[in-house]
Amino acid sequence: MLAVRRVERVGREEIAARTGVPARTVSRILARHGVPHLSRLDPISGQLIRASKTTAVRYERESPGELVHMDVKKLGRIPDGGGWRAHGRASGSIQRDRNTKVGFDYVHSLVDDHTRLAYSEVLPDEKGATCAAFLARAIEYFAAHGIGRIERLMTDNAWAYRWSLRELCTAHGIRQKFIRPHCPWQNGKAERFNRTLQTEWAYRQPFTSNDDRAAALAPWLEHYNTGRRHSALGGQPPISRLRPT
Repeated sequence: MLAVRRVERVGREEIAARTGVPARTVSRILARHGVPHLSRLDPISGQLIRASKTTAVRYERESPGELVHMDVKKLGRIPDGGGWRAHGRASGSIQRDRNTKVGFDYVHSLVDDHTRLAYSEVLPDEKGATCAAFLARAIEYFAAHGIGRIERLMTDNAWAYRWSLRELCTAHGIRQKFIRPHCPWQNGKAERFNRTLQTEWAYRQPFTSNDDRAAALAPWLEHYNTGRRHSALGGQPPISRLRPT
């Protein structure tokens, strides 16, 4: 159990499923050995970090579509042939990466508050038109999975969200909600999904090209929604909270 936690950095539900030990027993063993909670670890390196701010009150909406969270995660693109993760720090790839302007990818995501169903796309920017087009496709994706109506959309205060989504939200009867400025933890479910997306997709393995990483997103997302155990859902995947379509 300790080895799984150290190498894989997964929660107690996943460790319990892999080892056949009850989740409560896993928690007691991890606590007995002084293993810190995942929220206190850097998602990439696994090193202990200072706890970040959290919302004062944890909540979960009662039905699918009642509230969804939207956010963008900015990732450095992978140079052709792979970066330092593929070749190691001693290979000179770090200096090459610094000298080669490869730009960034923008991973747009929409997460349902009740079910944790998620939809993501890798897009070239985070401009208003790009965000609006992504939201339109995400609405279709949610509808195809049984969430026929979205009531509220929570985002940060980025210009693209505040002004470019108004027409689309009005057309679909969606009420926009904005977090307080400089308080990203208020959009915590999207932030937490971004961390999972980084550790289990973007940095899970070394990719030799940016296209390879982008192509791996859809299969991982399918696994996240239909097969991956979610600690907030009692060890069940998001699809378990949706009616069959």
